[in-house]
Amino acid sequence: MTAEFYDSALDEFASSRDVRNLVVSAADGVRDAARSGAPVLTGEYRDSIHVEVDQDRAGVVATVVADVEYAMVVESREGVLARALNKVASRA
Repeated sequence: MTAEFYDSALDEFASSRDVRNLVVSAADGVRDAARSGAPVLTGEYRDSIHVEVDQDRAGVVATVVADVEYAMVVESREGVLARALNKVASRA
């Protein structure tokens, strides 16, 4: 028995609005969890946490980003984004 894959159909599905909405919704959940678990001194780190979405014909990718200058220091000490991802993934 062999299986045939129709790449154009898979590409169309991966680029669909429904898949985009699902991916962005999941990323929004991670963003919200990260913001609620972020340490707050000035609020600048927490407020910098956002979702960036890239889409091409192969599909959609959503990335949760904290982009203040010192975000890597906060993440290395606190694990805010990693904990948020684990929290949301454990609900799935």
